[in-house]
Amino acid sequence: MFDEEESLIVSTKTEYDEVENVLRPKSMEGYVGQEKVKTNLSVFMQAAKLRGEPLDHVLLYGPPGLGKTTLAHIIAAEMGVQIKVTSGPSIEKSGDLAAILTNLNEGDVLFIDEIHRLNHNVEEILYPAMEDFSLDFILGKGPSARSVQIPLKRFTLVGATTRAGMLSSPLRDRFGVICRLETYSVDELAEIVRRSAITLGTEIDETASKEVARRSRGTPRIVNRLLKRVRDFSAVMSHDSITLEDAKHALDRLEIDDLGLDNIDVRLLNSMIDKFGGGPVGLETLAATINEDANTIEDVYEPYLLQLGFISKTPRGRMAMPKAYEHLGKTVSPKAKKQISLFDEQN
Repeated sequence: MFDEEESLIVSTKTEYDEVENVLRPKSMEGYVGQEKVKTNLSVFMQAAKLRGEPLDHVLLYGPPGLGKTTLAHIIAAEMGVQIKVTSGPSIEKSGDLAAILTNLNEGDVLFIDEIHRLNHNVEEILYPAMEDFSLDFILGKGPSARSVQIPLKRFTLVGATTRAGMLSSPLRDRFGVICRLETYSVDELAEIVRRSAITLGTEIDETASKEVARRSRGTPRIVNRLLKRVRDFSAVMSHDSITLEDAKHALDRLEIDDLGLDNIDVRLLNSMIDKFGGGPVGLETLAATINEDANTIEDVYEPYLLQLGFISKTPRGRMAMPKAYEHLGKTVSPKAKKQISLFDEQN
């Protein structure tokens, strides 16, 4: 029964892996950026190997696209073990998780993406599995009920989340290693562009690498996606190497501006300024106005706009800030100035 369940729930390869695997680094040495995280993980892995033990459980958190999945695969490769991949929403029942855990070999890595979305009942099964490497079940009901403990082979759980605050304290406290991934600098992204271009068999100018990096929102996943599209435009124009002009032309056609804002970012800001006087405006109202999902706005678009200082969150909703007006070439109205001043005073 467990083998059948496992084939439905967990695999060592995902659809995302098939698309991105060619560009994904296979070792810590090839992984660009996140120097503190890499250094600490390398020490922890070396120490675990010296002791002949599995690596302690690892929690990776940070915005999407920064390399959490890649790091999980690198951890497995560096430790010389297999990795099993699943996600929080995929594990619907306790039996599903039990099937996965009982099929792990000694030292294997279990990677759970979006771990904050685990069902509460499923999460409770993880507690003894992470601490004691065992599964506890109650068989039967009433006076005849009895507790059964199933031993597990020692494994490493690597959890990834974009919302560490949504993890329950009991689960978060069971991770021995907690790493926050930060957004990348332009130089780090440019290095990723150069390496990815070599892997793709494409030549790219230094200036073009910087241009693609500058418009990638500090995110490796986005920089690789944009590189592929820039390569397409360059190839159609019959250019042997991607030039700065090629990069600018392609990115302009994709409606990616100098700061990496796309058409949805611009629509969101324009809507806040033109239709709601700069705000404050509620998230649901804003989502309905631009015909976009509220969760997508909150998870994908807002973090970068907040980082740029283009918007702020207030108790009454989202509000456009002076930098957003300046970027869009708009003038701050007297009413908006008053709202911004009130916000500044409160903060």
